[in-house]
Amino acid sequence: MRTPLETIDGKAVKNLAGAHAINGAVVFGQPGGFAVLVKYGANERAVAAQRSRRLRIWRNLNTAAAYVRDELGLARFEIDMTEHDPTAVERKRPDTAERQRQLHEAAEHDAWFRGQVQKALDGVKDGSNRAIPEEEWTARSNAKRIELERRIMKHGR
Repeated sequence: MRTPLETIDGKAVKNLAGAHAINGAVVFGQPGGFAVLVKYGANERAVAAQRSRRLRIWRNLNTAAAYVRDELGLARFEIDMTEHDPTAVERKRPDTAERQRQLHEAAEHDAWFRGQVQKALDGVKDGSNRAIPEEEWTARSNAKRIELERRIMKHGR
Protein backbone atom coordinates (compact mmCIF):
# COMPACT_ATOMS: atom_id res chain seq x y z
CA MET A 1 0.00 0.00 0.00
CA ARG A 2 1.29 3.44 -0.96
CA THR A 3 2.17 5.71 1.96
CA PRO A 4 0.16 8.93 2.26
CA LEU A 5 1.57 11.48 -0.15
CA GLU A 6 2.11 15.17 0.18
CA THR A 7 -0.08 17.05 -2.26
CA ILE A 8 0.30 20.06 -4.51
CA ASP A 9 -2.58 22.15 -5.82
CA GLY A 10 -3.45 22.23 -9.50
CA LYS A 11 -2.44 25.88 -9.96
CA ALA A 12 1.05 25.22 -8.62
CA VAL A 13 1.36 22.17 -10.89
CA LYS A 14 0.39 24.25 -13.93
CA ASN A 15 2.95 26.90 -12.93
CA LEU A 16 5.62 24.20 -12.73
CA ALA A 17 4.54 22.82 -16.10
CA GLY A 18 4.64 26.31 -17.63
CA ALA A 19 8.19 26.72 -16.34
CA HIS A 20 9.13 23.28 -17.75
CA ALA A 21 10.15 22.25 -14.22
CA ILE A 22 8.30 18.91 -14.15
CA ASN A 23 10.67 16.09 -14.98
CA GLY A 24 8.27 13.16 -14.64
CA ALA A 25 4.87 11.89 -13.62
CA VAL A 26 3.22 8.70 -12.49
CA VAL A 27 -0.46 7.95 -13.01
CA PHE A 28 -1.26 5.54 -10.19
CA GLY A 29 -4.34 3.48 -9.56
CA GLN A 30 -6.60 4.10 -6.60
CA PRO A 31 -9.85 2.48 -5.54
CA GLY A 32 -12.37 3.89 -8.00
CA GLY A 33 -9.94 5.79 -10.23
CA PHE A 34 -6.49 7.20 -10.80
CA ALA A 35 -4.30 9.89 -9.23
CA VAL A 36 -1.27 11.73 -10.60
CA LEU A 37 2.11 12.11 -8.94
CA VAL A 38 4.37 14.82 -10.36
CA LYS A 39 8.15 14.84 -10.03
CA TYR A 40 10.07 18.11 -9.99
CA GLY A 41 13.60 18.61 -8.72
CA ALA A 42 14.02 16.26 -5.77
CA ASN A 43 10.31 16.44 -4.93
CA GLU A 44 7.31 14.23 -5.60
CA ARG A 45 3.80 15.45 -4.92
CA ALA A 46 0.34 14.13 -5.74
CA VAL A 47 -2.02 16.53 -7.50
CA ALA A 48 -4.71 17.70 -5.08
CA ALA A 49 -8.38 18.30 -5.82
CA GLN A 50 -9.60 21.88 -6.05
CA ARG A 51 -10.17 23.58 -2.70
CA SER A 52 -8.85 20.60 -0.73
CA ARG A 53 -5.63 18.84 0.07
CA ARG A 54 -7.01 15.41 -0.86
CA LEU A 55 -5.91 13.51 -3.94
CA ARG A 56 -7.59 14.49 -7.15
CA ILE A 57 -9.07 11.29 -8.56
CA TRP A 58 -9.80 10.80 -12.26
CA ARG A 59 -12.41 8.14 -12.92
CA ASN A 60 -10.57 6.49 -15.78
CA LEU A 61 -7.03 6.08 -17.04
CA ASN A 62 -7.68 7.97 -20.27
CA THR A 63 -8.67 11.20 -18.53
CA ALA A 64 -5.74 11.01 -16.09
CA ALA A 65 -3.34 10.35 -18.98
CA ALA A 66 -4.85 13.23 -20.98
CA TYR A 67 -4.25 15.54 -17.99
CA VAL A 68 -0.57 14.54 -17.84
CA ARG A 69 -0.13 14.85 -21.61
CA ASP A 70 -2.20 17.97 -22.30
CA GLU A 71 -2.03 19.98 -19.08
CA LEU A 72 1.46 19.06 -17.91
CA GLY A 73 3.00 18.66 -21.36
CA LEU A 74 4.51 15.22 -20.72
CA ALA A 75 4.26 12.73 -23.54
CA ARG A 76 6.07 10.02 -21.54
CA PHE A 77 5.11 9.02 -17.99
CA GLU A 78 4.70 5.94 -15.82
CA ILE A 79 1.53 4.06 -14.99
CA ASP A 80 1.26 2.13 -11.71
CA MET A 81 -1.80 -0.12 -11.53
CA THR A 82 -0.81 -1.76 -8.22
CA GLU A 83 -3.63 -0.31 -6.11
CA HIS A 84 -6.25 0.20 -8.81
CA ASP A 85 -9.54 -1.44 -7.86
CA PRO A 86 -12.14 -1.06 -10.60
CA THR A 87 -14.78 -2.72 -8.41
CA ALA A 88 -14.47 -0.06 -5.71
CA VAL A 89 -17.61 1.92 -5.03
CA GLU A 90 -17.66 4.97 -7.24
CA ARG A 91 -17.74 8.34 -5.58
CA LYS A 92 -21.21 9.80 -5.64
CA ARG A 93 -22.14 13.41 -5.18
CA PRO A 94 -25.66 13.59 -3.78
CA ASP A 95 -26.00 17.21 -4.83
CA THR A 96 -25.29 16.50 -8.51
CA ALA A 97 -28.84 15.47 -9.47
CA GLU A 98 -30.34 18.53 -7.77
CA ARG A 99 -27.74 20.83 -9.30
CA GLN A 100 -28.41 19.39 -12.77
CA ARG A 101 -32.18 19.80 -12.29
CA GLN A 102 -31.68 23.45 -11.32
CA LEU A 103 -29.42 24.04 -14.32
CA HIS A 104 -32.03 22.57 -16.66
CA GLU A 105 -34.78 24.67 -15.09
CA ALA A 106 -32.64 27.79 -15.41
CA ALA A 107 -31.87 27.01 -19.06
CA GLU A 108 -35.57 26.43 -19.80
CA HIS A 109 -36.53 29.69 -18.08
CA ASP A 110 -33.80 31.57 -19.92
CA ALA A 111 -35.02 30.21 -23.27
CA TRP A 112 -38.64 31.11 -22.40
CA PHE A 113 -37.66 34.62 -21.25
CA ARG A 114 -35.57 35.28 -24.36
CA GLY A 115 -38.50 34.10 -26.49
CA GLN A 116 -40.87 36.49 -24.70
CA VAL A 117 -38.49 39.40 -25.20
CA GLN A 118 -38.07 38.53 -28.89
CA LYS A 119 -41.87 38.31 -29.35
CA ALA A 120 -42.27 41.74 -27.79
CA LEU A 121 -39.54 43.22 -29.97
CA ASP A 122 -41.03 41.62 -33.08
CA GLY A 123 -44.46 42.98 -32.10
CA VAL A 124 -43.10 46.50 -31.76
CA LYS A 125 -41.37 46.15 -35.12
CA ASP A 126 -44.45 44.83 -37.00
CA GLY A 127 -46.94 47.06 -35.17
CA SER A 128 -48.88 44.31 -33.38
CA ASN A 129 -47.65 45.67 -30.02
CA ARG A 130 -48.39 49.32 -29.54
CA ALA A 131 -46.32 51.61 -27.40
CA ILE A 132 -48.26 52.92 -24.40
CA PRO A 133 -47.94 56.69 -24.02
CA GLU A 134 -46.45 57.79 -20.70
CA GLU A 135 -49.65 59.54 -19.59
CA GLU A 136 -51.70 56.37 -20.16
CA TRP A 137 -49.12 54.27 -18.31
CA THR A 138 -49.13 56.69 -15.37
CA ALA A 139 -52.94 56.61 -15.23
CA ARG A 140 -52.96 52.77 -15.28
CA SER A 141 -50.30 52.59 -12.55
CA ASN A 142 -52.15 55.05 -10.35
CA ALA A 143 -55.42 53.14 -10.79
CA LYS A 144 -53.73 49.87 -9.80
CA ARG A 145 -52.10 51.52 -6.78
CA ILE A 146 -55.45 52.93 -5.64
CA GLU A 147 -57.11 49.50 -6.06
CA LEU A 148 -54.34 47.79 -4.05
CA GLU A 149 -54.58 50.37 -1.26
CA ARG A 150 -58.38 49.91 -1.18
CA ARG A 151 -58.00 46.12 -0.86
CA ILE A 152 -55.41 46.50 1.90
CA MET A 153 -57.66 48.86 3.85
CA LYS A 154 -60.65 46.54 3.34
CA HIS A 155 -58.76 43.60 4.92
CA GLY A 156 -57.37 45.76 7.73
CA ARG A 157 -53.71 45.19 6.98
